[in-house]
Amino acid sequence: MEKFILALDQGTTSSRAVLYTHDGTVKAMAQKPFRQLFPFPGWVEHDPNEIWSSQAAVAAEIMAHAGISSNQIAAIGITNQRETTLLWERKTGKPLMNAIVWQDRRTTEICQKMKNEGLEHIVQQKTGLLLDPYFSASKINWMLENTPGAREQAQRGEIAFGTIDTWLVWKLTGGRAHVTDATNASRTMLLNIHTQEWDEELLKIWKIPREILPKVCSSSEIYAEASDAFASTPIPIGGIAGDQQAALFGQACFKSGMVKTTYGTGCFMLMNTGNKPFISKNKLLTTIAYKIDGNTQYALEGSVFIGGAAVQWFRDNLGVIKTSSEIETLASTVPDTGGVYFVPALTGLGAPYWDPYTRGTIFGLTRGTTSAHLARAVLEGIAHQVADVLLAMQSDALMKIEQIRVDGGAAVDNLLMQFQADVLSVPTVRPRITETTAMGAAFLAGLAVKFWKDEKEISDYWKVDREFKPQMPREKVEALRLKWKKAIGCARAWEER
Repeated sequence: MEKFILALDQGTTSSRAVLYTHDGTVKAMAQKPFRQLFPFPGWVEHDPNEIWSSQAAVAAEIMAHAGISSNQIAAIGITNQRETTLLWERKTGKPLMNAIVWQDRRTTEICQKMKNEGLEHIVQQKTGLLLDPYFSASKINWMLENTPGAREQAQRGEIAFGTIDTWLVWKLTGGRAHVTDATNASRTMLLNIHTQEWDEELLKIWKIPREILPKVCSSSEIYAEASDAFASTPIPIGGIAGDQQAALFGQACFKSGMVKTTYGTGCFMLMNTGNKPFISKNKLLTTIAYKIDGNTQYALEGSVFIGGAAVQWFRDNLGVIKTSSEIETLASTVPDTGGVYFVPALTGLGAPYWDPYTRGTIFGLTRGTTSAHLARAVLEGIAHQVADVLLAMQSDALMKIEQIRVDGGAAVDNLLMQFQADVLSVPTVRPRITETTAMGAAFLAGLAVKFWKDEKEISDYWKVDREFKPQMPREKVEALRLKWKKAIGCARAWEER
């Protein structure tokens, strides 16, 4: 009887399930979008029950589509949108409120107050992170302060906190397991990445009771078995990793110095830096890449908040195109942007700026500007942001990056990938399977149950689809980058601090 690995890929805008065979190919896949809630400017929320129902639905769909029973699933791997935060009642499993999404900026003032008190150095040294609303700690603090009775319930141990991985495991196991893995824990701003334990000083700073926190586990082990409500036979849950770390693993970036960039809702560049945390001097993040059998690998990360979301904005808000894939066709009708620059700071700027106040801005419009120029400016704006991160990463790591492995939905855009290689002056390599996030979760789960032997076997399944080599003359690249820096400066000057 053939066995499979089921990967649950819970993203920012949709839930996906993917069924993998032993040779790493996709047997079946299903995806279901869910609502994005924007109650106030700068606020982004999700309904936790809708996240769970959409995730359970696609898992059931692919099993039915593939014609397999639950006893053919060797293990379940989970990967998830990181930092998104929720609290729920332990007894009932009822969420206290909607989940606060990683993009949400409501805690900007809380983080600024912490900076003014001189706490950022302590936070960075312990967690590898910078004080920003992006991470979970300020969101938990806000929830406890703004939900009637929540703090008292938390102190009595009646409430559970989780990022989305923790929520899915809780639901899969009928509330029997309250766990997270080291990668997700390292994004909460509560984990000391050196000791890999919840840090008492940080909990005190953020006024968060330890009682609400999940157990921190490795990224590949059997945490629990899915309950009867999910499957007719017990299925071990064997792998958990935040989406970007899962993509790094799925890209087989197992050696120090290897880099991947995921083009999803945001863009996320990670460099494997080996078994020691490397604290950035250029406003990058230090994060846990993965932990297996007691061996922890670390990474430098640069997070761009708006990547593919810029294309969604162009599609949905301006209505110029009907599907995201049409942007490449439209942008290809012109040789350049006609001098137009788009800074896609629709929810502030991430690395290396960390400026929550900047907003999206378009520069260089003329009477001759067309929708095609705007389309191209949107794509180039994504690539310029990624280039900003790479320059910071090279400065931190003091090593030459040989190639960037790319994945995610927007990585299929050839125009974007070629321009990315040009402005990076580094080849971008796209694998045959670009949805490497789910694959990483599957690999981690498969290792836990010996479905795959080791990382070397996994590396053999990674295959190149296309390599984009730099073609643009260096002087032209420098001119474009100079104008981009000017556009960033002007955009940041617009909003009062």
